[in-house]
Parts: sequence; structure tokens; C-alpha cells
Amino acid sequence: MSLSLGEIAARFGCELHGDPDIAVSRVATLANAGPDAVSFLANPAYRSALADTAAGAVLLAADEADACPVPALVCADPYLTYARVASLLYPPRLPEPGVSDSATVDGSAVVPASAAVGPGARIGPGVVLGEHVAVGPNSVVEADCRLGEGTRLVAGVTLCRGVRLGARCLIHPGAVIGADGFGIARAPEGWVKVPQVGSVTIGDDVEIGANSCVDRGAIEDTVIGDGVRIDNLVQIAHNVRIGEHSALAAMVGIAGSTEVGKRCLFGGASGAVGHVKIADDVILGGRCMVTSDIRKPGMYGSAMPHQEIAAYRRSVARFRQIDRMARRLKQLEKALGIGRGSGRKGSD
Repeated sequence: MSLSLGEIAARFGCELHGDPDIAVSRVATLANAGPDAVSFLANPAYRSALADTAAGAVLLAADEADACPVPALVCADPYLTYARVASLLYPPRLPEPGVSDSATVDGSAVVPASAAVGPGARIGPGVVLGEHVAVGPNSVVEADCRLGEGTRLVAGVTLCRGVRLGARCLIHPGAVIGADGFGIARAPEGWVKVPQVGSVTIGDDVEIGANSCVDRGAIEDTVIGDGVRIDNLVQIAHNVRIGEHSALAAMVGIAGSTEVGKRCLFGGASGAVGHVKIADDVILGGRCMVTSDIRKPGMYGSAMPHQEIAAYRRSVARFRQIDRMARRLKQLEKALGIGRGSGRKGSD
């Protein structure tokens, strides 16, 4: 597929500096683009590559247009526009409708003629697939699941009993949705499993990455709102609720019964303990750990940035001395009469 620059400009509201009849058929980086490719500049770190680019056109902001040696598509958000252009140039390759001869489909399942069920897939009793659903190779859809129109399980996906997926969801290989939550009660003789009798409800337009897990609820459902994006290797525990259009990067872990607001962004390896509430529009930096409620929107972080190893070891050694230093400071304040409740103010 190819698009003319005039078509791109008209469709996405760009200001075109160049020939509208030039056509592009692929995307590429500024450094590696040729005349048939469209590229973009959104990060100042790559500005040095703009001068030498051979791209057919570059998506960029207005203040970069004069420095562009090739046709420019000026827009307010170059990265967002790039994503939309790339989606047109690289449409998803959907499987042909039909049920593979090696698939197993229970007789009570509803599988419309427009659906595709791949080799080795298994569709359990009471399952209802919407129009144009694709269940990829070796995926398992257990009893009483519901999949909305246009939803796709890429390959090797497992949906446990009773899971509900909305329309146009995309679930990547190895994801498991609806496995038992980590419910255990301590007894004198060891652990007693707590039955997980809820399920998982997922809204429309949700994407879940490879090998991520969303556990079923202990009593009520785990709920993922519309438009949520979940990266690879993410763990969502039982009874978690994630608000609409939030995005969770790889290695995020959210413990049971935590509520995440709308439009939240969780950096890689960040997470939250159980039973906390996180407001709308909260951003967590990488490796940030939430241990209590966050009631106000904003950016939060708790991880130490990288250091040279010698400096890091000195920092760790000082951390270990903090309690002793705090006791010594308290004793000194007491001796000087400037401690809490002393009634005196220390001088500068």
C-alpha cells in the first residue's frame, strides 16, 4: 500500500511543505529512510539525523520545518500522527474465516461464519464468539467465555472459564486471562486455598502483551476498562480494577484489590501493594512502588537512578547507617534543647 503526501496531509490535518503527489509506502528512521519512506522527528535527541535524511517526507513540529531538507508534514504531535500513518501503511493481516480441521469446538459454542479458529485451538462449552473474532493457533477458550466483535487472540492464549472480552481487543501470545488469583489462608497445618469464584471482565479496545496474566476475582470480577494497554510480562492480581485508557509497561505488578484510575501510566517494573487506590492521571516512574493511596494526579517515583558502582556502594553503606545517625541526631537535639516539644527554636 502507498499513500501520497497530499492524502496524508488531508487525512491527518498536516501542513505540507512539498509535492503532494510524492508517494510513500513504508516507514523508517531518519537515518535509514529512502525516498519511498516516511519518517518522523519527535525526540530532540534525534534532531542531528534530520539534516542528512533521505526520507520521502518527515512528520515534525512547526519549529523544525525550516531545518528539514525533504518534504515536511507539519503537525502538532508528530509521534501520534506517525502512529496513524503507520497503521494505514501496515494494516493487520487477519486470518481467513473458518475453523481449522485440527481445532476442537464444543457443540454448544457459538462460532459465526466470519470467525477464524486456528490450528490446535480449543473452544469450550457455552463460549460465544462475536463477528470477525480470531482465535489463534493453540489458544484455549474455556467454558462460558464471551469475545466481542473483532477481538483477536494471536496464538497460545488461554482464557479461563467465564472471561468476558469486549470488542476489538488484541491479546498477544502466551497471555493467560482468568487463572486463579493468589488466594490462600493460613492454617496450623499449612495453606488452605481460597476458591476464586469471580472472573475477569475486559472492556473494548484493550491490548494485552505476551505472557502477561490477569487473575480472576476472588468473589467479584477483576475489571480492565476500555482502551487499556498492558505490556508484556505484567501481573494483574485478583479483584484489581484498572480505569479506562491507562497504560502499564513491562514487568508491572499490581497486587490484589487495588484500584487504578483512568489515564494512568505505569513505568517498567513499577507496581502497587494490595488494597490501595490510585487517582486518575497518575504517572509512576520505572520501579516506583505504591504502598499507600495516591489521591492527587501527578508524577511519582521512588527508585534510585543509576550510579557508578563505587558511588552506589557508598550510598548503600550510608543507607545502612541511617538508623544509627538518626539516634545520634536525636540525642544531640535533646542535649541542645532543640528537639521536638522543647519549646525552643534552633538558630541557623
